[in-house]
Amino acid sequence: MARPLRILQVMRAPVGGLFRHVADLTRGLRARGHSVGLIVDSLASDAQTERRLDALREFADLGVHAMPMPRVLGRGDLSTPFAVRKLARDLSIDILHGHGAKGGFYARLAHIGRKRPVALYTPHGGVLHFSARSRSGKAFHWLERRLLGQTGAIIFESDFARETYGRLITPPTCRTEIIYNGLDAGEFEPVVIAEDAADFVFVGELRELKGVFPLVEAMVGLRRKDGTAATLVMAGDGPQRAELEERIAALSLGERVKLVGSQPAQTVFAQGRVAVLPSLAESLPYVVLEATAAQLPVVTTSVGGIPEIFAGTTETLVTPGDAEALARAMQAVLDRPEAARAEMQVRLRRVASEFSLETMVGRIEALYRDVQEKG
Repeated sequence: MARPLRILQVMRAPVGGLFRHVADLTRGLRARGHSVGLIVDSLASDAQTERRLDALREFADLGVHAMPMPRVLGRGDLSTPFAVRKLARDLSIDILHGHGAKGGFYARLAHIGRKRPVALYTPHGGVLHFSARSRSGKAFHWLERRLLGQTGAIIFESDFARETYGRLITPPTCRTEIIYNGLDAGEFEPVVIAEDAADFVFVGELRELKGVFPLVEAMVGLRRKDGTAATLVMAGDGPQRAELEERIAALSLGERVKLVGSQPAQTVFAQGRVAVLPSLAESLPYVVLEATAAQLPVVTTSVGGIPEIFAGTTETLVTPGDAEALARAMQAVLDRPEAARAEMQVRLRRVASEFSLETMVGRIEALYRDVQEKG
């Protein structure tokens, strides 16, 4: 029987899909007998982050270690790779798995000049969202190219992400695998919709990248079959909340659009009858998978790996940033709810078969073993 692995997961993001992925992976690997530790950002810590990390500590038997990870470029980028390297040596780590741009950089920089631990990397969108023309984009993409030689494998969560990496940065010279994000079997339960639920529900960060401004613009003319105005619940927080509130007021939508702050997705799904997720860019968003598993019809955009989730139902995807097209898609669901639910059932079957947490963890574990043996 193969010995258990000693694994460090390195990430910056304290919330969102990346955190969800690392949390699921940590629990899954621990259940399979491996020892796991986490390296997280010490600069972005708050009460919500600490609560999330506290819930993971029992599964992270190698500890949760906080180090400075600036959002773009900063002083922590000079010290943290050395701290990661030292921790990996002290804990006799076999696998360093970096998540997101910063996690990926630190894991691979810590590997320079060493055969062990093997460094793997999952972009999670991250560096793929930087324009090749921006200063930050040029810096990050240059680093990506330089660090390919230190990379045991790159795990892409969608075919879109792998294609984009090759086109935007460079075709990877290391091993690559496409491993979809997965949901636990227990998540595939229909949500109980509240009697006073809104017509639509949004879950995500309140910032431009998530399409929140086209979404509220699309709400202006939406009407139910009885002629009354449609309503929307928006859950989440973010750097552009105040700007969004101003836009909602300017559109006279204060009575129809309700911001409820950050809440668990399952709690929020009960507050709306249709999930709407109008992102301008994504990798493979968990919230689309979660809404489908909760058996909500989904109106979303044709970005990132979403068409891979929507395989068989892609004709209803919306052009990102087009408020008029989004409004037409949302109105179609209001006008033809039976058709929307039939489409949801097609998508539900695909997500249940292709986006399994057990499959995700098993394939990543197998990749760890393989790259370690060949490294």
